[in-house]
Amino acid sequence: MRDTVRRHLGKVVAGTAIAVASTAVMVGITLPGSAGADDTDGGQADSRSVQETGQGQEQGAAVAPGVVEQAPAEGDKGQGSDPLTDDEIARVERIAVNQQLFNATEDVEGERGPQRLTVDVAEPEADEADATDAPRRADVTFYDYRDDTLVTKTVDLDSGKVVGTSEQRGVQPPPSRAETIEAARLLIADPLGAGLKADYKDATGQELTSPDQLRLSGGVYRAAPGAQSAALDKCGEHRCVRLFPKVKNGPWIDTRSLVIDLSARKVAELDR
Repeated sequence: MRDTVRRHLGKVVAGTAIAVASTAVMVGITLPGSAGADDTDGGQADSRSVQETGQGQEQGAAVAPGVVEQAPAEGDKGQGSDPLTDDEIARVERIAVNQQLFNATEDVEGERGPQRLTVDVAEPEADEADATDAPRRADVTFYDYRDDTLVTKTVDLDSGKVVGTSEQRGVQPPPSRAETIEAARLLIADPLGAGLKADYKDATGQELTSPDQLRLSGGVYRAAPGAQSAALDKCGEHRCVRLFPKVKNGPWIDTRSLVIDLSARKVAELDR
Protein backbone atom coordinates (compact mmCIF):
# COMPACT_ATOMS: atom_id res chain seq x y z
CA MET A 1 0.00 0.00 0.00
CA ARG A 2 2.68 2.48 1.02
CA ASP A 3 4.78 1.94 -2.10
CA THR A 4 1.73 2.36 -4.28
CA VAL A 5 0.66 5.54 -2.57
CA ARG A 6 4.13 7.05 -2.61
CA ARG A 7 4.42 6.54 -6.36
CA HIS A 8 1.25 8.55 -6.89
CA LEU A 9 1.84 11.28 -4.33
CA GLY A 10 2.27 14.70 -5.91
CA LYS A 11 1.07 13.75 -9.38
CA VAL A 12 -0.80 16.58 -11.02
CA VAL A 13 -4.30 15.78 -12.22
CA ALA A 14 -5.82 18.71 -14.11
CA GLY A 15 -9.51 18.25 -14.79
CA THR A 16 -9.24 14.54 -15.61
CA ALA A 17 -11.22 11.60 -14.31
CA ILE A 18 -9.55 9.01 -12.09
CA ALA A 19 -9.41 5.73 -13.97
CA VAL A 20 -11.57 3.03 -12.43
CA ALA A 21 -10.40 -0.59 -12.45
CA SER A 22 -12.47 -2.77 -14.74
CA THR A 23 -12.94 -5.26 -11.91
CA ALA A 24 -15.35 -2.99 -10.08
CA VAL A 25 -18.38 -0.89 -10.94
CA MET A 26 -18.53 2.46 -9.23
CA VAL A 27 -19.68 6.03 -9.70
CA GLY A 28 -17.20 7.95 -11.89
CA ILE A 29 -15.39 10.80 -10.16
CA THR A 30 -13.63 13.65 -11.96
CA LEU A 31 -11.04 15.39 -9.86
CA PRO A 32 -11.56 19.15 -10.17
CA GLY A 33 -8.90 21.78 -10.36
CA SER A 34 -5.15 21.34 -10.60
CA ALA A 35 -4.10 18.84 -7.97
CA GLY A 36 -0.95 19.66 -6.12
CA ALA A 37 -1.32 23.38 -6.78
CA ASP A 38 -2.14 26.05 -4.25
CA ASP A 39 -5.95 26.32 -4.05
CA THR A 40 -5.64 30.10 -4.20
CA ASP A 41 -4.17 30.10 -7.72
CA GLY A 42 -7.58 30.72 -9.20
CA GLY A 43 -7.81 34.11 -7.51
CA GLN A 44 -4.43 35.12 -8.94
CA ALA A 45 -5.51 34.09 -12.41
CA ASP A 46 -8.65 36.22 -12.12
CA SER A 47 -6.52 39.22 -11.17
CA ARG A 48 -4.25 38.74 -14.17
CA SER A 49 -7.24 38.50 -16.50
CA VAL A 50 -8.58 41.82 -15.26
CA GLN A 51 -5.22 43.49 -15.77
CA GLU A 52 -4.82 42.14 -19.28
CA THR A 53 -8.32 43.23 -20.25
CA GLY A 54 -7.63 46.75 -19.02
CA GLN A 55 -4.60 47.06 -21.31
CA GLY A 56 -6.85 46.97 -24.37
CA GLN A 57 -8.78 50.08 -23.36
CA GLU A 58 -7.90 53.56 -24.55
CA GLN A 59 -5.33 55.31 -22.43
CA GLY A 60 -6.96 57.45 -19.79
CA ALA A 61 -10.39 55.86 -20.17
CA ALA A 62 -12.07 55.41 -16.82
CA VAL A 63 -13.22 51.95 -15.86
CA ALA A 64 -16.59 51.93 -14.16
CA PRO A 65 -16.58 50.16 -10.81
CA GLY A 66 -18.35 46.82 -10.66
CA VAL A 67 -21.74 46.66 -9.01
CA VAL A 68 -22.72 43.67 -6.92
CA GLU A 69 -26.46 43.23 -6.61
CA GLN A 70 -27.97 41.56 -3.59
CA ALA A 71 -29.57 38.18 -4.29
CA PRO A 72 -33.36 38.31 -3.99
CA ALA A 73 -34.72 37.17 -0.66
CA GLU A 74 -35.67 33.51 -0.64
CA GLY A 75 -39.33 32.98 0.11
CA ASP A 76 -40.79 30.41 2.46
CA LYS A 77 -42.33 28.53 -0.47
CA GLY A 78 -41.28 27.86 -4.03
CA GLN A 79 -43.56 27.63 -7.03
CA GLY A 80 -44.12 24.77 -9.45
CA SER A 81 -40.83 23.05 -10.24
CA ASP A 82 -38.69 25.71 -8.52
CA PRO A 83 -35.89 24.29 -6.38
CA LEU A 84 -36.88 23.71 -2.77
CA THR A 85 -36.27 26.61 -0.40
CA ASP A 86 -34.36 26.10 2.83
CA ASP A 87 -37.64 26.33 4.74
CA GLU A 88 -39.24 23.69 2.53
CA ILE A 89 -36.27 21.34 2.93
CA ALA A 90 -36.38 21.61 6.71
CA ARG A 91 -40.15 21.11 6.71
CA VAL A 92 -40.23 18.01 4.48
CA GLU A 93 -37.44 16.39 6.49
CA ARG A 94 -39.48 16.83 9.67
CA ILE A 95 -42.55 15.40 7.98
CA ALA A 96 -40.71 12.47 6.37
CA VAL A 97 -38.95 11.27 9.52
CA ASN A 98 -41.63 10.52 12.09
CA GLN A 99 -40.82 9.08 15.49
CA GLN A 100 -41.44 5.53 14.35
CA LEU A 101 -38.99 5.82 11.45
CA PHE A 102 -36.43 7.59 13.63
CA ASN A 103 -36.49 4.86 16.28
CA ALA A 104 -36.37 1.99 13.79
CA THR A 105 -33.42 3.18 11.67
CA GLU A 106 -29.68 3.83 11.98
CA ASP A 107 -27.33 6.35 10.37
CA VAL A 108 -23.74 5.97 9.13
CA GLU A 109 -22.31 6.57 12.61
CA GLY A 110 -24.55 3.94 14.20
CA GLU A 111 -26.84 6.50 15.84
CA ARG A 112 -30.64 6.35 15.81
CA GLY A 113 -32.33 7.84 12.78
CA PRO A 114 -31.78 7.28 9.04
CA GLN A 115 -28.89 8.79 7.10
CA ARG A 116 -30.18 11.61 4.92
CA LEU A 117 -28.96 11.52 1.33
CA THR A 118 -30.99 13.93 -0.82
CA VAL A 119 -34.03 16.20 -0.79
CA ASP A 120 -35.35 17.19 -4.23
CA VAL A 121 -38.48 18.38 -5.98
CA ALA A 122 -40.43 15.31 -7.11
CA GLU A 123 -41.14 14.72 -10.76
CA PRO A 124 -44.80 15.39 -11.67
CA GLU A 125 -47.08 12.48 -12.43
CA ALA A 126 -47.64 11.67 -16.10
CA ASP A 127 -51.06 13.32 -16.14
CA GLU A 128 -49.69 16.43 -14.43
CA ALA A 129 -46.85 17.22 -16.83
CA ASP A 130 -48.63 20.16 -18.50
CA ALA A 131 -50.77 21.25 -15.57
CA THR A 132 -50.18 24.74 -14.22
CA ASP A 133 -51.56 23.85 -10.80
CA ALA A 134 -49.85 20.47 -10.29
CA PRO A 135 -49.19 19.63 -6.63
CA ARG A 136 -45.72 20.55 -5.41
CA ARG A 137 -44.04 17.49 -3.90
CA ALA A 138 -40.59 16.62 -2.57
CA ASP A 139 -38.70 13.33 -2.55
CA VAL A 140 -36.60 12.72 0.57
CA THR A 141 -34.13 9.83 0.36
CA PHE A 142 -32.49 8.18 3.36
CA TYR A 143 -30.22 5.20 3.88
CA ASP A 144 -30.99 2.89 6.79
CA TYR A 145 -27.76 1.26 7.96
CA ARG A 146 -29.68 -1.03 10.28
CA ASP A 147 -30.73 -3.24 7.35
CA ASP A 148 -29.09 -1.60 4.31
CA THR A 149 -32.26 -0.15 2.84
CA LEU A 150 -32.72 2.92 0.68
CA VAL A 151 -35.90 4.67 1.82
CA THR A 152 -37.69 7.33 -0.26
CA LYS A 153 -40.53 9.41 1.18
CA THR A 154 -42.64 11.64 -1.06
CA VAL A 155 -44.13 14.63 0.75
CA ASP A 156 -46.97 16.82 -0.56
CA LEU A 157 -45.85 20.35 0.29
CA ASP A 158 -49.41 21.75 0.28
CA SER A 159 -51.01 19.18 2.58
CA GLY A 160 -47.88 18.48 4.60
CA LYS A 161 -48.45 14.74 4.34
CA VAL A 162 -46.39 11.77 3.19
CA VAL A 163 -48.10 10.56 0.01
CA GLY A 164 -45.66 7.81 -0.97
CA THR A 165 -43.02 5.53 0.52
CA SER A 166 -40.64 3.11 -1.19
CA GLU A 167 -37.89 0.85 0.13
CA GLN A 168 -35.14 -0.67 -2.01
CA ARG A 169 -32.21 -2.94 -1.26
CA GLY A 170 -29.12 -3.21 -3.41
CA VAL A 171 -29.59 0.36 -4.67
CA GLN A 172 -26.54 2.51 -3.93
CA PRO A 173 -26.71 6.24 -4.77
CA PRO A 174 -23.54 8.34 -4.51
CA PRO A 175 -22.35 8.85 -0.93
CA SER A 176 -23.37 11.97 0.96
CA ARG A 177 -20.79 14.30 2.48
CA ALA A 178 -21.47 12.84 5.94
CA GLU A 179 -20.80 9.32 4.61
CA THR A 180 -17.59 10.40 2.88
CA ILE A 181 -16.34 11.99 6.09
CA GLU A 182 -17.17 8.87 8.10
CA ALA A 183 -15.39 6.69 5.52
CA ALA A 184 -12.27 8.83 5.89
CA ARG A 185 -12.49 8.59 9.67
CA LEU A 186 -12.63 4.79 9.47
CA LEU A 187 -9.71 4.69 7.04
CA ILE A 188 -7.52 6.96 9.18
CA ALA A 189 -8.17 4.76 12.23
CA ASP A 190 -7.52 1.47 10.38
CA PRO A 191 -4.06 -0.13 9.93
CA LEU A 192 -4.62 0.02 6.16
CA GLY A 193 -4.69 3.80 6.46
CA ALA A 194 -1.00 3.88 7.42
CA GLY A 195 0.11 4.77 3.89
CA LEU A 196 -2.38 7.63 3.67
CA LYS A 197 -1.13 9.04 6.97
CA ALA A 198 2.51 8.62 5.99
CA ASP A 199 2.03 10.43 2.69
CA TYR A 200 0.08 13.20 4.38
CA LYS A 201 2.99 13.71 6.76
CA ASP A 202 5.46 13.71 3.86
CA ALA A 203 3.41 16.44 2.15
CA THR A 204 2.70 18.62 5.17
CA GLY A 205 5.06 17.65 7.98
CA GLN A 206 2.00 17.10 10.19
CA GLU A 207 0.16 14.06 11.53
CA LEU A 208 -3.14 13.15 9.89
CA THR A 209 -5.69 12.59 12.64
CA SER A 210 -8.99 13.89 11.26
CA PRO A 211 -10.96 14.00 7.98
CA ASP A 212 -11.14 17.78 8.44
CA GLN A 213 -7.51 17.96 7.32
CA LEU A 214 -8.39 16.64 3.85
CA ARG A 215 -10.53 17.61 0.90
CA LEU A 216 -12.62 14.54 0.16
CA SER A 217 -14.60 13.06 -2.68
CA GLY A 218 -15.71 9.48 -3.13
CA GLY A 219 -17.70 6.97 -5.11
CA VAL A 220 -19.74 3.87 -4.47
CA TYR A 221 -17.97 0.53 -4.90
CA ARG A 222 -19.81 -2.62 -5.99
CA ALA A 223 -18.38 -6.10 -5.76
CA ALA A 224 -17.59 -8.07 -8.90
CA PRO A 225 -17.56 -11.83 -8.20
CA GLY A 226 -14.01 -13.09 -7.81
CA ALA A 227 -12.44 -9.73 -8.59
CA GLN A 228 -11.60 -8.55 -5.10
CA SER A 229 -10.92 -9.61 -1.54
CA ALA A 230 -13.60 -11.86 -0.09
CA ALA A 231 -14.07 -9.20 2.60
CA LEU A 232 -15.70 -7.03 -0.07
CA ASP A 233 -18.08 -9.61 -1.53
CA LYS A 234 -21.10 -7.90 0.03
CA CYS A 235 -20.35 -4.47 -1.42
CA GLY A 236 -23.47 -3.47 -3.33
CA GLU A 237 -25.66 -5.09 -0.73
CA HIS A 238 -23.57 -3.23 1.86
CA ARG A 239 -22.77 0.45 1.38
CA CYS A 240 -19.12 0.60 0.29
CA VAL A 241 -17.08 3.56 -0.94
CA ARG A 242 -13.65 4.40 -2.31
CA LEU A 243 -12.13 7.73 -1.38
CA PHE A 244 -10.12 10.29 -3.34
CA PRO A 245 -8.44 12.40 -0.65
CA LYS A 246 -6.53 15.59 -1.35
CA VAL A 247 -4.16 17.49 0.90
CA LYS A 248 -5.56 20.99 1.38
CA ASN A 249 -3.55 23.27 -0.93
CA GLY A 250 -1.58 20.18 -1.91
CA PRO A 251 -1.59 16.95 -3.94
CA TRP A 252 -4.04 14.11 -4.27
CA ILE A 253 -3.14 10.92 -2.40
CA ASP A 254 -3.99 7.69 -4.19
CA THR A 255 -6.12 5.35 -2.02
CA ARG A 256 -8.00 3.66 -4.86
CA SER A 257 -6.88 0.20 -3.77
CA LEU A 258 -8.78 0.57 -0.49
CA VAL A 259 -12.53 0.15 0.01
CA ILE A 260 -14.43 1.21 3.11
CA ASP A 261 -17.49 -0.90 3.94
CA LEU A 262 -19.64 1.60 5.83
CA SER A 263 -22.23 -1.03 6.72
CA ALA A 264 -19.68 -3.35 8.36
CA ARG A 265 -17.43 -0.43 9.39
CA LYS A 266 -14.37 -2.20 7.99
CA VAL A 267 -11.62 -1.39 5.50
CA ALA A 268 -10.30 -3.88 2.94
CA GLU A 269 -7.75 -3.82 0.12
CA LEU A 270 -8.51 -4.84 -3.44
CA ASP A 271 -6.66 -7.86 -4.80
CA ARG A 272 -3.87 -7.05 -7.24
